[in-house]
Parts: sequence; structure tokens; C-alpha cells
Amino acid sequence: MTISTPHTISTDLYPTRKGPVCTVVDRPDPVVWSGLTDGSLHAAELARYEDKGFHVLPSVLSSGEVAACYSEIGRLATSPDLAADPRVIREQGTGDVRSIFDVHLLSPMVAEVARRPNVLGVAQQILGSDVYIHQSRLNFKPGFTGGPFYWHSDFETWHAEDGMPRPRAMSMSIALTPNYEVNGSLMIIAGSHQRFVSCAGETPADYFQRSLVEHIPVTGSPDHATLTELANEFGIEQITGPAGSATVFDSNCMHGSNGNITPYPRSNIFLVFNSVENTLAQPFSAPAPRPEFLAKHDFTPLRST
Repeated sequence: MTISTPHTISTDLYPTRKGPVCTVVDRPDPVVWSGLTDGSLHAAELARYEDKGFHVLPSVLSSGEVAACYSEIGRLATSPDLAADPRVIREQGTGDVRSIFDVHLLSPMVAEVARRPNVLGVAQQILGSDVYIHQSRLNFKPGFTGGPFYWHSDFETWHAEDGMPRPRAMSMSIALTPNYEVNGSLMIIAGSHQRFVSCAGETPADYFQRSLVEHIPVTGSPDHATLTELANEFGIEQITGPAGSATVFDSNCMHGSNGNITPYPRSNIFLVFNSVENTLAQPFSAPAPRPEFLAKHDFTPLRST
């Protein structure tokens, strides 16, 4: 186990939350990193990921595995041991579970999924190195009441608030229910990962507690003019798919999702992989690091089962 305290990096390649307006610059770093080249993605799929910033894997879990994982998340969502746990985030007003963090530590089943070659191997192939889990969670959008997730780049948050130096990280969202166009499925401004949006404003103290439940964040999201420019340049793609499919996407993709007012719930396992060559420093634009369940400092490389 390699647990480290945050160190300081003198050069900030992605300054953000340091001024009154949003700015947009070209990304200086690769999307697909050289290094470990073996993996399940073909050259054409890697090229599309590099261009669009995401790739859909049609069947990561079998129907039986989906059922088992869905039962597992129901167990976690209703566990009395987790009722007051800070890792369980609830919707404002209804109290419905919105997210459960650290799910790879709370569930041996999810931990096993994260180590599978068709999951871990994709992360290693894209990031060009060994990887560790920076963050994991379950995202819930219950029928009729599921709230939206506003437009943001994960990397902008992880850089500003967690001290992630570069966007050498990726997320995998594994669907445990069908992701329809109408039930709040993921939207990506495909190609936006090639730009870095420096957001306006400053990070308030203890902002992480508010940002996990606020549908429109106070900071860390571009203004309307910048979002409009990105959408006009790249277009918006909505990611749908059956239960068991997965979407892998670059940490710097501008993405979000609508609320769910349909009868059809949407639940996803969310795994964030970061390169062991991109470990966390001190936050670049926040007064203190966020809690460990949001940003892991155990950089031990994950190994396949």
C-alpha cells in the first residue's frame, strides 16, 4: 500500500478559479498516452476515443452480473450502517440516495469488477501506465425525482480541489439499468476534452459538501457563453445503452445529465482510474484537500483478478 500526503507542484499547467471570467485554452497533454499498449481496444477505437473523448463498451457485465450488482447497490442504499455515513449523498428535499462513494471499498463485488481485464485493462491501455482508483461511486436517478448533474469537467474539479496535476485519468460508467434518452442519461460535448476551460471565481471553504448536492454548482462550471461556444463547435452527444454496457470517457470531457422525471430509474457504477504517474499534489485552487472518499491518496497500482 502506497499512501502519500499531498506534495506541492510549483508549475500549474491548468490554472483555474483564479479570475473573474472563464477562459478556454488548448489542452497541452495527450489523450491516449504512450506506454502500456496491450489492451482490448483496437486502433480505430483508440483513435475515436482520442477524437471524441469517449468510447462505449457494449457488454461489460452479463445479465446475471447486472442483477447481482443491482441487488448489491440496493443493499448499500438501505443499509442502516450507512444511513448517516458521509459517503452517502442524498437528494435535497426528498432524501433519496443520490450517490454512494467508496463503493469499491464497501462492496467486494464492485472491487472485483474494477480489477477485471476488460475494465482495468482499458484504463491501463488509454492512460499508458499502471493505474489506481482515484474515486468510485454509485450514481442513482430514481424515477420521477432524480436530479440533474450540471455541466462540468471532472478534471477541472480534481485539479482545483484534489491536486491532480494533469488529465491523465479516465472514468468508466457501468450501466445497471437501461440508459435511455429520456431518463437522465449522460451527455457529452464530444471533443471538448481537447480544450481546458478555466472557470471563474474561487473555491469556497468546505465547498465539497455543497457541490455534491447542488444541481447548479456555485463554481467549477463554465458560464453559459462558454458552454454555448463549446456546444456549437463540437455538438452534444447523448450516451444510451442497455444495462451491462459501459461508457469510458476522458477526465476533461465537458459532460452533464438532465433530471429524471420518467418512471424509469437510472443507476450506474462509476469508477475513476488515475495514472500512478499522475498522483495528487496539494489542491491548485482550494484551501484544503477534500475528504479521502472523494480523492484517494492510496496510489497502490490495481492488479487484474
